Amino acid sequence: MSFSHLCQMKKINFSFTNNEKPKKGSILISDPFLNDPYFGRSVVILCEHNEEGTFGFVLNNYAEIDLHKIDDNFPDIKAKIGFGGPVSKDSLFFIHSLGSEISNSLQIQKNLFYGGDFDQICAVLEKNKEARKQIRFFIGYSGWDLEQLDAELNDKAWITVNNVGHELILDTQLDDLWKTALEMQQGKFKMISKFPNNPSDN
Repeated sequence: MSFSHLCQMKKINFSFTNNEKPKKGSILISDPFLNDPYFGRSVVILCEHNEEGTFGFVLNNYAEIDLHKIDDNFPDIKAKIGFGGPVSKDSLFFIHSLGSEISNSLQIQKNLFYGGDFDQICAVLEKNKEARKQIRFFIGYSGWDLEQLDAELNDKAWITVNNVGHELILDTQLDDLWKTALEMQQGKFKMISKFPNNPSDN
């Protein structure tokens, strides 16, 4: 048997696609070589996905700011503030696992909620600074028009996954969420998670 024939037998499909469909609470994981200043090797939680469009927050990109130094009304909790995306970069958003404890919250996943009464969020943090582990704040958000996300999925810029729970989503101490979330998908994606940032580095 020739070496070339053996190589053909061992060919692996590294196509960046799967069979999951996006929905509220899904996670988007970007292609390892997506060349985009906002979304390169990003992980995005979808807070809404319907016939009007899609929006969510990049989970693994952080803004180097201390909101308490900008606004005294924001609790001094030394929280890492996420850069949620390029839309409404002058606005603050949050997700949390406090559920009905925060009025007007919208459930996006089991034990994960979007928005609600900001004053109640601040009150919870003033009472217990450890509650910051249950809340994530973002500057800006990521948005897609109707069918725009579907087009990007068809172009294999992303895969959709539905097995990343609120613990990982709210964890701001994880070194490499993109790699961790991709490894969780097993198979070829576990191998793809080890690809270098620049193919020429390999």
